[in-house]
Amino acid sequence: MKRKIYNDLLRWKQKEQGKVALLLEGARRVGKSYIVEEFAKNEYKSYILVNFAHLSRDMKAVFDNYLNETDLFLKFLQNVSGVRLYERNSLIVFDEVQKYPLARQAIKHLVADGRYDYIETGSLVSINENTKGILLPSEERSLAMYPMDFEEFLWAMGDEMTMPFVKECFDRKMPMGPMHRKALTLFRQYLIVGGMPQAVAEYVKSGSFVEVDLVKRDILTLYRRSIDKHSKGYKEKVKAVFDQIPGELQKHEKRFQLSDLSEDARFRSYETSFLWLQDAKIINMCYGVTEPQVGMRLRQDGLTFKCYMGDTGLLISHAFDEKAIQGEELYQKLLLGKLEINSGMLVENIVAQMLMASGHKLFFYSNPSRDNAAERMEIDFLVEKPTLTNAHNICPIEVKSGKNYTLSSLKKFRTKFAKQLSVPYVVHYLDYKEDDGIAYLPIYMVPLL
Repeated sequence: MKRKIYNDLLRWKQKEQGKVALLLEGARRVGKSYIVEEFAKNEYKSYILVNFAHLSRDMKAVFDNYLNETDLFLKFLQNVSGVRLYERNSLIVFDEVQKYPLARQAIKHLVADGRYDYIETGSLVSINENTKGILLPSEERSLAMYPMDFEEFLWAMGDEMTMPFVKECFDRKMPMGPMHRKALTLFRQYLIVGGMPQAVAEYVKSGSFVEVDLVKRDILTLYRRSIDKHSKGYKEKVKAVFDQIPGELQKHEKRFQLSDLSEDARFRSYETSFLWLQDAKIINMCYGVTEPQVGMRLRQDGLTFKCYMGDTGLLISHAFDEKAIQGEELYQKLLLGKLEINSGMLVENIVAQMLMASGHKLFFYSNPSRDNAAERMEIDFLVEKPTLTNAHNICPIEVKSGKNYTLSSLKKFRTKFAKQLSVPYVVHYLDYKEDDGIAYLPIYMVPLL
């Protein structure tokens, strides 16, 4: 499948010329191994892919005995793999490198050797047990890989015309007109299927949401097994957080309430669980800030946060996990927006997913004041505009899942923080328009922010 990250790999190869190794991080089943092998086949004369999840006895002996002796290591690596390497025209891939941390440490002297390029792939690479006792190389550059975005989904569906037109309308600040309905229908399909490559491939093949759901449930099962295997000492807490995500997102205010886990739950005792899920790229964390300013991390309120699933398609299957979904009826209701659930859960989650994939960190603003109605407000997301100036650098984003809505929070927020704010956005299911300095954005345009 065509993925945009391929161009990032190409830029790395052309610019670095072997001076820095690339570490491709992402959730399990997000497509890391596939895209790296496609890149290796197309851009190098030869390549060796070492999969540490399925290491042969002979290959393991090469790593165990010769990893710190570069010349011998490279000779044995070629002979055991049966692949000849060519200086400055071959790639060595350490796949699932978290399963053999010493290989990651060895990147320092392998890169210094300079003969070949190196890419590492992995999930859970930041988990303590996978970094304990090793020196992380400074010659390693991280690149995050996310689920397929809306345009990549369209490419998989054989549609290369819709998104360029969406981009043109966004750039010209004009409505989509007759094309809005088509783009919205396609986007609803993307929201249900999600961006996990296996799920997208199944949808392209069968067109069946039920078959897609089976694929997604397999991935969720894989995530649960990862939690059992790797979250040692606190797996029950990780599972509790993971299982609670749909329930928290169903609420009108989607801030995660630890009291929903247990009456005496404290953030200190659960912090590791959230960090584990975040490092595994299973969730996207969105942090509350005290005011909208450049450098929002400095104004972050560590105890106020929202927790989104990394993939909205997985969220749908996760939300209905208590009972297997039978038939296409439920999905047709989702497609038409007629299912009796809080659809804001799905819409806000997909916006968070798209903002993350576009390079934004996730922040929001909330003031639940009971004493002052003028101060009581919540803004779903805050992002910095691309080019910073002396003032007016933060764009507030309100996400609306219905056709009839009010903007009381956004209006109060504009009044309170007028000097800090740039263009406010309302993300909705309707077409593009501008009114009173607010840009009303159809949801499928969010990746262009």
